Amino acid sequence: MANMNNSPITQVSQHSVPTHSNLQPQLLTRLFLDLRGKRFEVDRETIMNLPESVLLCLFPNGLVLSRQSVALSDGGADEEDEEVYGVDFDPDCFQFVLNFFRTASETFYGTSTSPGLLSAQQHLLDATADFGPTSSQNPLLSKQAIIVLREELEYFSIPPNDGSTLTDQNGIANDKLLDIKRRSGDYLIDKRNIFTALQRNVNKENNVAEQHLIDMLCMSGFDREDEWGYRALEPSRCCISSIALVLLKTGIHHYPNNEKPADIDYGQMATAQKLLLFWRKPARKCWWDGMDVELSATETESAATVKLWARRVWTLELSLVSLIAV
Repeated sequence: MANMNNSPITQVSQHSVPTHSNLQPQLLTRLFLDLRGKRFEVDRETIMNLPESVLLCLFPNGLVLSRQSVALSDGGADEEDEEVYGVDFDPDCFQFVLNFFRTASETFYGTSTSPGLLSAQQHLLDATADFGPTSSQNPLLSKQAIIVLREELEYFSIPPNDGSTLTDQNGIANDKLLDIKRRSGDYLIDKRNIFTALQRNVNKENNVAEQHLIDMLCMSGFDREDEWGYRALEPSRCCISSIALVLLKTGIHHYPNNEKPADIDYGQMATAQKLLLFWRKPARKCWWDGMDVELSATETESAATVKLWARRVWTLELSLVSLIAV
């Protein structure tokens, strides 16, 4: 688990309340978020389920989930003022994450009208595995696990040296250079395959560790031809943010119509347990990628060949999803 001092989620201690110290700080049951002008109302349990790496992007200065004061007036103790958190994060990306986690939770834990996968594997919780701890101590048997992979891509365009794409004395780009930057972003945004850039780096550097990372992810839930689940340009920046979410392959097999009890492929389970190293401990990898790119002609600009440098930062994390209340 992450050190509480480094966690993006903190709670106000009792000492933060100067009077009535016998009262516990009141936990917020829901949060009101404003993501670049789009309003979200999210309950506390949903926030607690989100990946640590995503929470750090949402709340870089930390998030307090308890009220710093308790209403003491009659009839006001249970009322919650609407305090809106302004968040500089892509609202469509946030909605994508919320939808994926809710669907994963309902599929695994079930709903009021249909049982989930957990009900079909209850008998595995008390069984003893042939390796490692007992099955009851294996969180992959009782929690839905999701692999979270994020990419932050900053790109830098080096245009042809023809004197037409320039910056002024204050470093402000002219229209031609801005157009090159926009077209470079459009080129990169269409490159949606997750592993192409990393595999290109593996082939160039013969990096065994990077190849092992690709192999491990593809054994655990990804496919080599997978694309980013959500990918978008950041406003007013030469930066592209991408995220991919996949269910971890734990090796637990469920049979149609429960014709047989669920069973475990222990080899696959052993591979899945390696991903527990990234549970609330996001790992990051950074590398540079440079290539010559032919930008297609537009109605106003001719085709151009530019040198395109990309600084890619990957963040890998495993989330264990608890039951999300509907």
